[in-house]
Amino acid sequence: MTGECDSAPWHVGQGLVTGRSPLGTVVGPRRHTDTVLGAVLDLVLPLQCGGCGAPATRWCGACCTELSVAADQPHVVSPRVDAGVPVFALGRYAGARRQAILAMKEHGRRDLVVPLARVLGVGIHRLVSWGVVDSPLTLVPAPTRRSAARRRGGDPVHRIAGAAVAAHPGVTVVSALAMTGLVRDSVGLGTSARERNIAGRVRLRGGRLCGEVVVVDDVVTTGATACESVRVLRGAGVRVSAVLAIAAA
Repeated sequence: MTGECDSAPWHVGQGLVTGRSPLGTVVGPRRHTDTVLGAVLDLVLPLQCGGCGAPATRWCGACCTELSVAADQPHVVSPRVDAGVPVFALGRYAGARRQAILAMKEHGRRDLVVPLARVLGVGIHRLVSWGVVDSPLTLVPAPTRRSAARRRGGDPVHRIAGAAVAAHPGVTVVSALAMTGLVRDSVGLGTSARERNIAGRVRLRGGRLCGEVVVVDDVVTTGATACESVRVLRGAGVRVSAVLAIAAA
């Protein structure tokens, strides 16, 4: 395993983003709202690890190690629904990775954007380094249901992606996709039901997409959302090169 707990091509620290971009540009610190939010959470909630529940820490060393990106990751995965482009995942949807994603999305743990963004940043760096994608690059978060975004105080995938690339001017994040109000929660749906649920219900909502595009998501399950996202973007003439997820279920 590599040492992303301590250092990474793009460092995403608690309260700042700093490090070296994939193209070698040295970048400086950038503060973000997670610093203030983390301080508030410390005051009103018992401090515990978002991956394993260990007390007195937001993110423990063991979970940091578990979430670290191996030298050969991200791996190509094969969801049941073919997205038409390579689909990469940075690990299995299990253990600390799963708990961190759930805690951030469903329990308001926005401080967990930091470790998840660090992982996504390493993944993007690897895709650039391996020649899978090139800069300028645009990350397009997979769309989320409007009701879910309202409940979560915004789109968590956009938040992670923005933190992951905030220090690199060659990569931008554009929320170019949206879901219609007819999409239901996909939890518990099988592959065919997920395809029917999402088919024709992703739309392009604008935004300037520069260069190549990578669709990013927290979890890829059947691949139905990734497939529909790629289809809509390509239908608008967008050059989609890959899908990258933090976890594969």
